[in-house]
Amino acid sequence: MDSKIACFLFFALLISLTKAVDPCASQSYGSGDLSIIPTYSKCSPLTSPKTDSFNTVLNMASKDPERFKYLSTLVAQKTTSAPIASGQQVLNIPSYIVQIKLGTPGQLMYMVLDTSNDIAWVPCSGCTGCSSTTFLPNTSTTYGQLDCSVPECAQARGLSCPAGSPVGCSFNQSYGGGSSFSASLVQDALGLGKDVILKYSFGCINSISGGSIPPQGLLGLGRGSMSLLSQSGSLYSGVFSYCLPSFKSYYFSGSLKLGPVGQPKSIRTTPLLKNPRRPSLYYVNLTGISVGKVLVPIAPQFLAFDPTTGAGTIIDSGTTITRFVPPVYNAIRDEFRKQVNTTFSSLGAFDTCFNTNNEAVAPAITFRFTGLVLTLPLENSLIHSSSGTLACLAMAAAPNNVNSVLNVIANLQQQNLRILFDVANSRLGIARELCN
Repeated sequence: MDSKIACFLFFALLISLTKAVDPCASQSYGSGDLSIIPTYSKCSPLTSPKTDSFNTVLNMASKDPERFKYLSTLVAQKTTSAPIASGQQVLNIPSYIVQIKLGTPGQLMYMVLDTSNDIAWVPCSGCTGCSSTTFLPNTSTTYGQLDCSVPECAQARGLSCPAGSPVGCSFNQSYGGGSSFSASLVQDALGLGKDVILKYSFGCINSISGGSIPPQGLLGLGRGSMSLLSQSGSLYSGVFSYCLPSFKSYYFSGSLKLGPVGQPKSIRTTPLLKNPRRPSLYYVNLTGISVGKVLVPIAPQFLAFDPTTGAGTIIDSGTTITRFVPPVYNAIRDEFRKQVNTTFSSLGAFDTCFNTNNEAVAPAITFRFTGLVLTLPLENSLIHSSSGTLACLAMAAAPNNVNSVLNVIANLQQQNLRILFDVANSRLGIARELCN
């Protein structure tokens, strides 16, 4: 064989193999299949300089109180309006993002995945205070503004339009840290993998005030009328699932599956509960918690679902570590400490850290839902310090400054699990899966 041809074939093969093993290379997915990217990973356009997984979690968990405050505000509200965005805590500390295309031709954006919000939003061109990556409405042939008289506008604004001649749907939204933004409600084509949803309604942000800069937008996967599931209609039949990769998976991504096709055939499920005052949130009935073989004594009212007060347990993609109301967490922590039976210290958000020499006796944590028992792998209940000498119980109490009645099952406890949201049949499923 001619040496030039052989050389060419060798380099062609080398390039092919490089693409094949590159976790960040563009991949071809089927209908409704998207890659979920941790914002701190190598593949993320929002990534900061690489840090070890413990410091990443420690930093993210330190911002959880702001997220928790937002969720508590949601359950306390008596309206069913959906805010255009969830506040500074989502803009500043996104956990996972998905790649979408917006407009015609499609413009690539990386949007935060959020199961506790409905409406999507993106920074648009000309936005004051936004990030450098914005959506360009003028280049899309399918872009259109929405009139203030359309029903979606009242849902986004949270109030009725002013009387008089129809005007564009615009509004201001405040969020934590004394910041706010103004936005317009618009429509355009939304591309998800190989699927395209025409006339998708979302918020087009045109200015931000305050010290927070949003990333490239937010994709709402809640249960409300402005969410992706509602706007996609029969395309996804009210079903989606995700598998979140471990915080240790710097080079890998998880997956988001939209629609009933390709979902696990055999999966344990528990009923989804509806809160009419806050229809976006995914409530489940957590009936008990075990530490090792001990069913922790917890007064029923601290776990009970109450639509009036918003009390109960939700599954949330945007909170980092699972947090319980103090009586519940204290009972879990005390039983865990009793069984490990060693000296404990605090580190950041974690108040139950111990020498890894005692890790062999660390008991498993089991969540008991109606019809579903989930025993967490140790990697979902313990987190290790950078030095590797300490292991910490990766849960916490609700923040002291938040008058919360919520228990939140967060993304650290969901990692390497396939979480199925079947809104059409009011059920949530959980199955073990390696999310890399």
